[in-house]
Amino acid sequence: MPLRQISFHILHPEAVLAAGLRALLDGQSGLRPAPLAEADVLLADYDHALRHAGRVAARILLLTQRDSECELRRALDAGVHGYLLQSCSAEELHLAVRQLGLGLPYLSPALRPNAADGARRAPLTGRETDVLRLLALGRCDKAIARELGIGLGTVKTHVKGVLNKLDASARTHAVVVAAQRGLITVRPPDRRPEAGGSAAA
Repeated sequence: MPLRQISFHILHPEAVLAAGLRALLDGQSGLRPAPLAEADVLLADYDHALRHAGRVAARILLLTQRDSECELRRALDAGVHGYLLQSCSAEELHLAVRQLGLGLPYLSPALRPNAADGARRAPLTGRETDVLRLLALGRCDKAIARELGIGLGTVKTHVKGVLNKLDASARTHAVVVAAQRGLITVRPPDRRPEAGGSAAA
């Protein structure tokens, strides 16, 4: 019995990478290229995958170098069906395309612990994320309250929520954990002039 033909379409801004994917898939038994409107599987980079999620009939296989828990969760929540790291082998690429073509999901083995951990954790709320970002900038509770326009007690409640959800023992620990998970990008704390001083050297 012949294999069911699975059609694919490649949508990637890097021409060399797109050509490499096409070369790896062309000629594979049971796989054939097709226009997007007729494809079973759309292979795309991170931005194109999220832009097309839920808007095309094709199942979306995201190929990326991004491997943080935050980016993985965002993609899966958006409706991406497969998440594949660009460092994958040709065999894994073929397997992922075939699984999506059969209606099954696919997730790179290296990312499965992140997905499992993320599913067990309660996500940070938008306000908790705001507070976390300001903690990463070295702000104290009073400064956070002032910048976000909320009460000091509310800030402390959000900080407690951040520590609990990140399983962190202290604020600095929370910032480190969040950065490792890709929840925030850490920059050096702001150097602000003292009151009455001059910012100029």
